[in-house]
Amino acid sequence: MNLRCLISLLSLTLLVNCQKKETKKQVKTPKEPFFVVLGVAQDAGYPQIACEKTCCEKTRKDTESERMVSCIGLVDPISNESWIFDATPDFTEQTELLSTYTPNKTVPDGVFLTHGHIGHYTGIMYLGREAMSANKTPVYAMPRMLDYLTNNGPWGQLVTNKNIELKPLTKDSLQVLNERISVIPLEVPHRDEYTETVGFEVHYKEKKALFIPDIDKWEKWERSITDYIKKVDIAFLDATFFKNGEINRDMSEVPHPFVEESMKLFSQLSIKDKNKVHFIHFNHTNPLLDESSEAFKTVLENNFKVAVEKSVVSF
Repeated sequence: MNLRCLISLLSLTLLVNCQKKETKKQVKTPKEPFFVVLGVAQDAGYPQIACEKTCCEKTRKDTESERMVSCIGLVDPISNESWIFDATPDFTEQTELLSTYTPNKTVPDGVFLTHGHIGHYTGIMYLGREAMSANKTPVYAMPRMLDYLTNNGPWGQLVTNKNIELKPLTKDSLQVLNERISVIPLEVPHRDEYTETVGFEVHYKEKKALFIPDIDKWEKWERSITDYIKKVDIAFLDATFFKNGEINRDMSEVPHPFVEESMKLFSQLSIKDKNKVHFIHFNHTNPLLDESSEAFKTVLENNFKVAVEKSVVSF
């Protein structure tokens, strides 16, 4: 190959690489508020620490199958604002992903916390002085959660250093975010060792979305989940385990609605209402993490959806 050909080949390679990078930067943004699925795994992520089972071993060979911890982002392209629901151990990557939808912003305009288990709040540590040293990032939380963050280290340091600004929530009360969007916290039964647990109902004009990543069992809630599904447009719901016996321990110690149970409970819903359900928050043993699994196909065949990491979900 002569010098001229070599230079031409290198130039073409550089051009193609530049075009690929530009394509990666370009994000198609809906014109109205929407959600971004920022993670789908249970608190400990996928693969899970020290797991030597097939479910996790395959992710170590194929890193494309790894998944971040369950979390969703809400974007308002009209005002260029965003909010993140739960602050996970993957907070850095998730806020970076969310920021691709909000030009000239690197952090969301607020953080909504569901409860005090490790996959749902510990990500706020990256707002502290050892990391970005944020300036009064709004953190919305219920009374016990606020008390926990204020009076326990290292979280209290985030408050005293004004890295975060705590915003109190009251169950069933409207929290207005802007002229289009508001949020209502819904208290749900869960293992509340340190804090209460809530899901969130998000309102955009006349449309509604529901986010409940953790609940013990649907029948323990004083409200009807099927009635809620009927009245909302999107429902991101707890799918930690697919079925009973999935882990080698008494599963009553970690109660969650099994996906099989939920599908049975939701079986009388119309196809339109079933289509609203996006199962999320998968334990590392949950076969829904594998899109080629029979479990994944079964969910789709029953007209429900499985939350897909990095996907956009519009109202």
